[in-house]
Amino acid sequence: MARAPLLQLNTISLTFGGDPVFDDLSLVVQPGDRVALVGRNGSGKSTLMKVMAGLVEADRGDRIVTPGTSVGYMQQDPDMSGFATLGDFATSELDPSEAYKVEMAGEGLKFDPARPVETASGGERRRAALAKLMAEAPELMLLDEPTNHLDIEAIGWLEEELKQTRAAFILISHDRAFLRALTRATLWIDRGQVRRQELGFENFETWRDKVWDDEDAARHKLNRKIKAEARWAVEGISARRKRNMGRVRNLQALREERAGQIRRQGTAAMALDSGPKSGRKVVEAEGISKTYGGKTIVSDFSIKVNRGDRVAFVGPNGVGKTTLIKMLMGEVQPDGGAIRMGANLLPAIFDQSRAGLSPDLSLWENLTGDKEMRVSGQADQVMVRGEPRHVVGYLKDFLFDEAQARAPVRSLSGGEKARLLLAKLMARESNLLVLDEPTNDLDVETLDLLQELLDDYDGTVLLVSHDRDFLDRVAATTVAMEGDGRATVYAGGWTDYRAQRGESAAPLAAAAPKPAAAPQPAAKPAPKARKSGLSFTEQHRLKELPSLIDRLGAEIAKLEDYLAAPDLYSREPVKFAKATEALAERQQALAAAEEEWLELEEKAEAAG
Repeated sequence: MARAPLLQLNTISLTFGGDPVFDDLSLVVQPGDRVALVGRNGSGKSTLMKVMAGLVEADRGDRIVTPGTSVGYMQQDPDMSGFATLGDFATSELDPSEAYKVEMAGEGLKFDPARPVETASGGERRRAALAKLMAEAPELMLLDEPTNHLDIEAIGWLEEELKQTRAAFILISHDRAFLRALTRATLWIDRGQVRRQELGFENFETWRDKVWDDEDAARHKLNRKIKAEARWAVEGISARRKRNMGRVRNLQALREERAGQIRRQGTAAMALDSGPKSGRKVVEAEGISKTYGGKTIVSDFSIKVNRGDRVAFVGPNGVGKTTLIKMLMGEVQPDGGAIRMGANLLPAIFDQSRAGLSPDLSLWENLTGDKEMRVSGQADQVMVRGEPRHVVGYLKDFLFDEAQARAPVRSLSGGEKARLLLAKLMARESNLLVLDEPTNDLDVETLDLLQELLDDYDGTVLLVSHDRDFLDRVAATTVAMEGDGRATVYAGGWTDYRAQRGESAAPLAAAAPKPAAAPQPAAKPAPKARKSGLSFTEQHRLKELPSLIDRLGAEIAKLEDYLAAPDLYSREPVKFAKATEALAERQQALAAAEEEWLELEEKAEAAG
């Protein structure tokens, strides 16, 4: 016997500020559903979830919850007024005998139930709200960006919990890997319409592109029909006025149909200018150490970052990733060791705390008030990569309309705030990007564009992120910070790092890493290393070289494919020149790496 649906929305219509958000929307949530809710920033995902939760009342239509069904909602900004501690909030709907469930969730999500609400950060509040929902275990869970402010270990814990639950859930998340692992259906909000496909997020982009291709074909066909009917009207209406006025009315109807079509919002017109080249060496750290309040951030850590490198820093929240980057940037001094900065550096920094934005000022004021963007004597102009631009025109590049330009920043969604911060970052020339959690709240299309821009960026990138998919797409080197001062450099992105540790690409559990599995920093040659004819450093280098050779080969193939476009030189001469230069550099690096590998192999064989 078929089970009754958990939740139904029937012919829902909703407007905000006179603008329709949804019109005649209907959907059904069944027991066991595992659904990704996707759409552009500002498309109404959170609003739809609040309608499902019963927190927002629609103008028209019905919300029907099957009797006896419990629905739980994790808000992005939970209201904790009236509660002394995070634990008080998280256990407020539980029987005292079940309070232990919050403690268990708290261990996985890394939040302290005893933390006073008034001193808790936004991230701690969100983790408490998530722990509350997981402990209550409703039959339908509505999760709005649950992975924001979680580190990779906590994301892994949540992913495993959701895999094992028997409850239905609907997820809003920017984390591709998280959505791919968990969802079996997709709800897509696009221009006020909600479509459903009984396939998980992994198939979303193929589905979306097919829908848009069909839409474009239908629009092209309609335009051709209008053009043909308009030509007939001009040439023959006077001779056949009485008999063919119906055809004229049909032409008018076709034009009205075209006018009523809602155009897709384009992608943000983001651009990066790497400016003048930095020196070959960007930063070199040798044997640095740092301790804060008795906690060791790094101990005897060394790294050399060269121009064009993409270095990711991963590890649990609070382990010191941001502090290490600040040391490499010269903002924080190490307790021991040496840091040498390269020449001609022009850094640009994306701050995860959004400290670069003033929440009570408008978007306009946030741009024109920035001393690096201000144009003297022009209140409506900003300087963008050396050229003056009108404020509204530049904001439109980042998908903000004229009305939003005068609105306060605090009225923006998380994704819109991230886009505004990117607008400030990308207005200046740079050759060193520091991106501290840039992926939080950004939609899939904006993440794709950001990745493409980083691929084409000639400068150097230092990246902190918990988004495994983004790390794999961008990083060529990963610094794993594992606590107690341990920081180890690995070749490649997240998946490569895990493979080198002999582990799966899934996040680590909270257990301490196995020291034997992790590569060790260079040390004095050990007696056993003498038998192979190679020093410890040479043995380690011999193990690293094959993955480096594979990566360089893949990059060369990608550049060769890009340069193979017949019209690239005439269409994009600057990109052609940069790609040609990058290809030559990688070919030289590949030849050097292959020669080094051959020499080390011969040395090892000769000793054997």
